Amino acid sequence: MFDVQAIRALFPSVNRNDAIFLDNPAGTQVSRFVIEGVSNYYLNANANSGGYFTTSQRTDELVLNSRQMMRDFLNAPNVDEIVFGPNMTTLNMGLSRAIAQTLQAGDEVILTRMDHDANVAPWLLIARDKGLIVRWIDLDPETGRLDLESYARVLNEKTKLVATVHASNALGTINPIQFIAEMAHQVGALHVVDAVQSAPHIPLDVQAIGCDFLLCSAYKFFGPHTGILWGRYDLLEELPAYKVRPAKNKSPYRWETGTPSFETIYGTAKAIDYFQWLGEHYGQAHRAPFTHMSERAQSIHAGVAVSCEYEQQLVGYLLEQLATLPAIRVFGITDPAEFADRVPTVIFAHDDYTSHQVAEHLAKSEIYVWSGNYYALEVMERLGYAAHGLVRVGLVHYNTYHEVDRLMEALRAL
Repeated sequence: MFDVQAIRALFPSVNRNDAIFLDNPAGTQVSRFVIEGVSNYYLNANANSGGYFTTSQRTDELVLNSRQMMRDFLNAPNVDEIVFGPNMTTLNMGLSRAIAQTLQAGDEVILTRMDHDANVAPWLLIARDKGLIVRWIDLDPETGRLDLESYARVLNEKTKLVATVHASNALGTINPIQFIAEMAHQVGALHVVDAVQSAPHIPLDVQAIGCDFLLCSAYKFFGPHTGILWGRYDLLEELPAYKVRPAKNKSPYRWETGTPSFETIYGTAKAIDYFQWLGEHYGQAHRAPFTHMSERAQSIHAGVAVSCEYEQQLVGYLLEQLATLPAIRVFGITDPAEFADRVPTVIFAHDDYTSHQVAEHLAKSEIYVWSGNYYALEVMERLGYAAHGLVRVGLVHYNTYHEVDRLMEALRAL
């Protein structure tokens, strides 16, 4: 049985000062696994890479271990397909610049009205610089889903790249990225997936998805501030990566500019250790779908799956409670029968207050939520809330029903 109190005991900051962390889509809290892991790195392996001495060799070993853990987290076929960087946005900027060198004026790229700007702006910038044509997959404001018919209309033989989000950082909608990848490949286009918001909630399998590149950030799945890029090895080797001359011209190193943040890379491995622990303690019933993976990968994916099961129940309770407040309008998927198509991120508008006023009011009760657009510019424009944005409540598996009740009390006080 999933024991949320036992889970919370592993997250020191979660029980601090009676704070309620509902700001999770912008960054989650970290477990003792990560805190102790980063501390261990500083105490026992703090050195640059590539030396003959002990701490440098330990650093190289820990980084390799981190790549192996990330390979299992994503079910990637090759450990050398794992690239670490400062964050998803920076990695995607580098990726877009490299891909741009293979494109010509008149080539087309497809973006969506649902994506975080980290998977929009990099492609808009290269389109500006290279004379590319940008096409859009539309968002249906009523359903909170992508309009896949609009995808079929804009996809053609000139399409060279399709960039889509896996789970929306605003609406919480999970998109059918396997289907999107299949359609992109039918016309010979590359498919780039932003998995920042899906990584904490959905077991990821890049081989099953069929995309060409996938990006995520460890600080969204209970780790430190580090980004991860997975790419097909042949593409990582072929694309003209921007690098300094002495750096290795072999993947993944040719994509990792400068000295990496070794301590946070190792902290990322410890975040995945936590999911493995979760799977071994609570996820045995969830291992069956992952039998094509290694034993460790099965435990990791079962850990994500069991946390997802709890989160779906919790977000159902949140949506049920929000529906009792007439002044609040929720956007996105609210039908319990469709909860498999959403992560536990909820956005709403209040009839009488801006999103910033609501967030400020909640903060006075130590309830942490986000307001504004959270870089989901296209979503807010499409929903008609570009000016002030919407309130965002993001649940994860260390949140509780009691915390949802506290949120509702504070909202009723408005």
